[in-house]
Amino acid sequence: MIKFNRTKVIATVGPAIESKNVLTKMVLAGVDVFRINFSHGTYDEILKTLQYVREINVEYNTNVGLLADLQGPKIRIGEIRDGKVKIRKGDVITITTKKMLGNTKRISINYENFPKDIKEGDRILIDDGKLEMQVVTTNRKDTVKVRVIYDGNLSSNKGVNLPNTKISLPSLTEKDLKDLNFTLNNNFDWVALSFVRSASDITHLKHIIRSRRKKINVIAKIEKPEATKDISNIIRRSDAIMVARGDLGVEIPMEEVPVLQKKIVEKCRAASKPVIIATQVMENMIYRPNPLRAEVTDVANAVYEGADAIMLSGETSIGKYPVKVIETIEKILERVEREDSIYLNPEDSKTRHFMSNPNSKTFISDAICYNVCKISQEVNAKAIIGMTRSGYTAYQVSSYRPKAKVIIFTNNFILLNSLSLLWGAKAFYYDKFSSTDETIYDVKRILRDSGIVKKGDVVINTASIPIHDRQRTNMIKVSVIE
Repeated sequence: MIKFNRTKVIATVGPAIESKNVLTKMVLAGVDVFRINFSHGTYDEILKTLQYVREINVEYNTNVGLLADLQGPKIRIGEIRDGKVKIRKGDVITITTKKMLGNTKRISINYENFPKDIKEGDRILIDDGKLEMQVVTTNRKDTVKVRVIYDGNLSSNKGVNLPNTKISLPSLTEKDLKDLNFTLNNNFDWVALSFVRSASDITHLKHIIRSRRKKINVIAKIEKPEATKDISNIIRRSDAIMVARGDLGVEIPMEEVPVLQKKIVEKCRAASKPVIIATQVMENMIYRPNPLRAEVTDVANAVYEGADAIMLSGETSIGKYPVKVIETIEKILERVEREDSIYLNPEDSKTRHFMSNPNSKTFISDAICYNVCKISQEVNAKAIIGMTRSGYTAYQVSSYRPKAKVIIFTNNFILLNSLSLLWGAKAFYYDKFSSTDETIYDVKRILRDSGIVKKGDVVINTASIPIHDRQRTNMIKVSVIE
């Protein structure tokens, strides 16, 4: 049986894992979702990966999901003469929007409104903050003069962060719209929007998706200071959140990142929205066969905080040990998940904060989802078995972090792979809904035959009665596997 941990693992596809053989090893090691980064790769290369992943799902009876990560309005400097130049503290450099080959005195930038949006004193960070500059003057047309704050090497096409500047670039660039069209045509399970600044960015993306009469879950990547100020609305409008610590750690003071990460995880759990922790998770394993001890602790802390998923980037896309990275992170997850402190505690003040709202239209279903988790703790249930078409029950039950396995049966084929992102959730396709008793008996038999539960285990079923009406969840049944 393929390894199953409650905290999910997302692996970024790249040159290191593009073959079907390596992708298969990754799935068998524990990958739940593969991320396609549209900043790299051709459509033909991506189509081949999609084909391989879908073949693996059929061959191994898995539901590995596919996540499309749109590049977003990425600001970069242009080409540098000889690829790299040395710049020194105190140097004054001209940045122009006109295309040119850069040198120690003058460089170009791909952001047309840069001179209009920037102002005197604004910080400019290049190459993930390795280089820092400060604006001296701008002609508000095509040229900005900046002063170098620290010595360093300036290389071609490096990314630019503007932590003090309100940029006027759209949330979806022309490239993003083209990539989104490809994503929708090829039925990805999730799409991530980069550099989200406000909830309206998510609304705009969802409007485009609806206009295409498509269904895909939207992830908001939190990596801009503006997003942190509108985080509650962004969580409300999104289907999931990614704490993208790379750009975020450059855009805001680094000491704020762990505090913000913890707060976002808590808000997402309260809203029953999956939350992903990303960037520099096991960075040492890009080049070496073992993680740093600090990286191990970082992964463990994400689990203790209640993250749904951990995302790996360069570790799997270009790293030397992609399969070992997955095996290593799965060991960490398995060990931490033995600790009772990560699971539902009905007496904990944070858990009470997640309880259902009496004024909500879904209050009865929400109350059942919370109480089924509470009961599962009291009777030491091995599994909570939910029936759903929309996925609502899965999201709700998962957000409470029960110790029992969260097993979801659905006749919505599209839902199967997307649920691979949810903490603790394992989904099965099922379309034989007849009577409630027959259906419950049947799904318990399936779980027993698959080895997920065994004779004598206590399980809890939730369902909608009458089952053929497929309304909201309104029933709890506790039983023992025979």
